[in-house]
Amino acid sequence: MPTTQGQPLVEGSQVMTEKHTYYSPQGGLPPQTQLLSDRAVLTDAYAIIPKRVMTDIVTSFLPFWENMRMWVIARPLSGFSETFSQYIVEIAPQGGSDKPELDPNAEGVLFVVAGEMDITIEGEPHHMTEGGYAFIPPGCNWTVHNNNDQPVRFHWVRKAYQAVEGLALPEAFVTNENDLDPIYMPDTNDGWATTRFVDGTDMRHDMHVNIVTFQPGTVIPFDETHVMEHGLYVLEGKAVYHLNQNWVEVEAGDFMWLRAFCPQSCYAGGPGPFRYLLYKDVNRHMPFIRPTN
Repeated sequence: MPTTQGQPLVEGSQVMTEKHTYYSPQGGLPPQTQLLSDRAVLTDAYAIIPKRVMTDIVTSFLPFWENMRMWVIARPLSGFSETFSQYIVEIAPQGGSDKPELDPNAEGVLFVVAGEMDITIEGEPHHMTEGGYAFIPPGCNWTVHNNNDQPVRFHWVRKAYQAVEGLALPEAFVTNENDLDPIYMPDTNDGWATTRFVDGTDMRHDMHVNIVTFQPGTVIPFDETHVMEHGLYVLEGKAVYHLNQNWVEVEAGDFMWLRAFCPQSCYAGGPGPFRYLLYKDVNRHMPFIRPTN
């Protein structure tokens, strides 16, 4: 039955509340009998990293971390998307870091998709569960640890903060998707919603990491063509995307990486909601590439 995110659902005499699901990679290695070809593609306008290619042998590690590994699904590439990096971090029980970020100019967003973890920001502790979201400004002192008996997995989106004279740094905060009301796009019969974690008019923020939800049958009815770079990780469901005149199918666990001005639209065919974590750069002048002498 069609649902409306965040609202009570009535089926017969039973009242239910919609529960979000979050896909996360499990690692492993495919068998030798598996076909080699997949949906992975890198073009000059977009890239697709399907969930099947996120195996053990493509993980990376970082200094000053214990019992962790990560899948790097976006990094700055000259001539492609250049503003952000994105990891899916897995911390085993009793793992973590007291020195997670080594770049004093980097801001970050953490979004938990499996398990639980404890994060301390400027001495203040927070316990994060699935759907948990943390914004960490540049130069912030923070730690993260898994004090549970199961792995925790979370997205870590990083960007070099673009400071503006006269604007203070945004504050750190921790929240959870399930504590926020989605904002519905007009004239879509509540089929298209965005869960926003910061005020879009707050000029201190130069990136947004939101969650977008499409109910079955909902579309982006034109090819969006804009200056913002995008990272889209599919949390739930499946859809067909139109990217730079190509139709591609995506499902939970896939990642789309879109260069600025890449035309993009989609159709969410169902049977359930289609949801993704969306990165975009916002609220700043376009930097010029200046000649060097």
